[in-house]
Amino acid sequence: MRSWVQGTKAHGATVGFVPTMGALHRGHISLIERAKEQCEKVVVSIFVNPTQFNNPEDLKKYPRHLEQDSAMLEAAGCDVLFHPSVLEMYPKPGQKKHWDFGPVSNTLEGEFRPGHFDGVLTIVQKLFEAVEPDMAFFGEKDFQQLTLIKKMTIKEKLPVEVVACPSIRESTGLAMSSRNMRLSKEEYQNAHAISRTLFFMKENQSLYTPDELQNKGQQILASSQGVQMEYLRIVDSETFLPLREWNVDVKPVVLIAAFVGDVRLIDNIIL
Repeated sequence: MRSWVQGTKAHGATVGFVPTMGALHRGHISLIERAKEQCEKVVVSIFVNPTQFNNPEDLKKYPRHLEQDSAMLEAAGCDVLFHPSVLEMYPKPGQKKHWDFGPVSNTLEGEFRPGHFDGVLTIVQKLFEAVEPDMAFFGEKDFQQLTLIKKMTIKEKLPVEVVACPSIRESTGLAMSSRNMRLSKEEYQNAHAISRTLFFMKENQSLYTPDELQNKGQQILASSQGVQMEYLRIVDSETFLPLREWNVDVKPVVLIAAFVGDVRLIDNIIL
């Protein structure tokens, strides 16, 4: 991988990188398209990272479709697929670094999935060091993860520009996710309550204080059929601290995690 990248850069080409765990969908393809717009060559990795799963069953059930994914990457114009083994990325089993970026690390996903972000940041650093890209492209659907990757990249002085790309939604509003593949037909319909709640909150922001709007969103989601809310919170998108009032200097974001059946989904919207 490094040999190819170094040879490519020696010829003056820039390298864009899209890290994935496979089970690719239109959202991933949009990242590749963005990478192709900004870089001469594009690398995509597929690696189901064991250290970011705090639930072993979730890791076992994670969809794996390498042949189908490879065909999608070829059609999208990806130049290289990097598909390392677990042993290659983790010569020592369970090897995981710890980062603490305060509330950005410790609240929301950090609170409900302890150790998850340490696993994510560990593998992203390893992948950055393996691929040595000029730019790396991540979707805003994983908003908290994206924020942490930016902070980790700065802290570790990694020479990679992290590019945020908009979430891709289906025509119904549901955020595209590899986990959607695990939903039954009925669960798939029920899952739309998540995006409907977010759209309601964005459209009605001016009618409420942050606390009132958060409570209203929680009521809507909690009363939605087939959806079990884990959290719904409005926070400052930079610090992840709760908001007490709207402020032109602060960009608020609503973040949601909920179970639909036994599938855990996350989504967000910037207000």
